[in-house]
Amino acid sequence: MKLWKRWKGRTLVFLAVVGPGIITANVDNDAGGILTYSQAGAQYGHLLLWTMIPVTLALIVVQEMCARMGAVTGKGLSDLIREEYGLRITFLMMVGILITNFGNVVTEFIGIATSLELFGLSRYATVPICAVIVWLIVVKGQYKSVEKVFLAASFFYITYIFAGTLAHPFWKDALIKTVTTPGIKEFRDQAYLYMVIGVVGTTIAPWMQFYLQASVVEKGVTRRGLKASRWDVITGCIFTDVVAWFIIVACAATLYVHGFRDIKYAADAAQALKPLAGQYAYILFAVGLFNASLFAASILPLSTAYTVCEGLGFESGVDQKFSEAPFFYWLYTLLIVAGAAVLLIPGLPLIQIAVLSQVVNGIVLPFVLIFMLLIINKKQIMGDYVNSHLFNAVAWVTTVIMIGLTVAWFWTLRTG
Repeated sequence: MKLWKRWKGRTLVFLAVVGPGIITANVDNDAGGILTYSQAGAQYGHLLLWTMIPVTLALIVVQEMCARMGAVTGKGLSDLIREEYGLRITFLMMVGILITNFGNVVTEFIGIATSLELFGLSRYATVPICAVIVWLIVVKGQYKSVEKVFLAASFFYITYIFAGTLAHPFWKDALIKTVTTPGIKEFRDQAYLYMVIGVVGTTIAPWMQFYLQASVVEKGVTRRGLKASRWDVITGCIFTDVVAWFIIVACAATLYVHGFRDIKYAADAAQALKPLAGQYAYILFAVGLFNASLFAASILPLSTAYTVCEGLGFESGVDQKFSEAPFFYWLYTLLIVAGAAVLLIPGLPLIQIAVLSQVVNGIVLPFVLIFMLLIINKKQIMGDYVNSHLFNAVAWVTTVIMIGLTVAWFWTLRTG
C-alpha cells in the first residue's frame, strides 16, 4: 500500500509538471530539422548516425540546466542574463536571437507550404490560413489550453517512426554506425562538417533554452517539482532524437541507396519516398512534416517573444491578456506575419534560408551555453542547485566542440 501511494504521488507530481520538456524537445524536430536530418540520410547514408547518442546526452544536460534554473530562480534565462550582465549585453543577444529565430520562423512556413503542396494545395491559400490558426492558438488561449494543444501535437511525431519502419532500413548497419564514429577523412570534408554543425545546431538550438526556462516559470514549477521536471526533460529529449534517428535511417534506406541526393526541401524527401517506400510512408512523412511545421510556427515566435520581453523587462506570458502584455503579443504577431509574408514573395532563395538558419543555430549556440554555465554555477543564484562536476564537464565539452566544429568549417571555406 505504501509503495502504491508513493508511486501514485510521484505520478501525480510528474503529470503536474509535464509539458515544457516534452514540448521544447519535440519542436526541435521542426521543418528545418527534418530537412537537415533528411539531407544527412540522403547524402551520407548512416555516416551521421553516430551524432545521435552524444547529441542526446548533451541535449538532456543542457535542457535539464534550463529547467533547474527556471524552477529554482522563478526567472527566465533572459531575465537572469540581464540581471547579471546588464542591459547592453542582453540587448545584443536579443538582437542575435531575434535574427536567428526569424530565419527559423520562415523555415517553418516553408514546411507548411511544401507539405500541403504535396496534397495539391496552394501556398497562397494555406500559408495565410495557417498563420491565422497559429496566431489564434496562442493569443486566444490560456497557458493550460495552449500546452494541451502542443502536447497533442508532440505525439504526432510517431508518424516518422512508422515511416522509417516502412522504408525497410538496413537495421544492422544502422545500429553499428550509431555506435561507431567515421574516419578522419570525413572530418576533412567541408560539406560533411557543414552537415555535422547543422545536425547539432538543429538538435540543440539556441531558442530552446530560452523557451524551456520561460515555460517552466510560467507553468509554476518550483524546487518541489524539480525531480519530475527532470523526467519531463529526459523523456522529451530521448523521444525527439529517436524520431531524428528514424528520419535519417528512412532517407538512408531509400534516397541514399537509390542515388537521390538533391533534397532542397523536407517535402522533397516525402515525395521521393512515394515510389521507393510506398504510399503509406509518403503520407506519414508528409503529415508529420505539416504537423511539425505548424507546431514549430507557433512555438518559435512565442519563444522569441518570451526571450526579448524578458531581456528588455516587458510583461510576457500566454496567461496575460493582450492589453496586459502588448509588446509580447505584438512581437509574436509581427513575427508570424513577416514569416508568412516572406514565403509569398516569389524568387527568394528559400532553401538557402532554411539550411543557413540551422547552421546559424550551431554557431550561436556556444554563446548561449557560456552564459548558462556562468549563471548556473553562481552559488548566490542557485544555492545548492549549482551544476555538478559531471554536468559542467558535459556542457563545457559541448560548447568547446561546437566552437571547434564552427572554426573548422570556416577554415575549410578559407582553404577551399
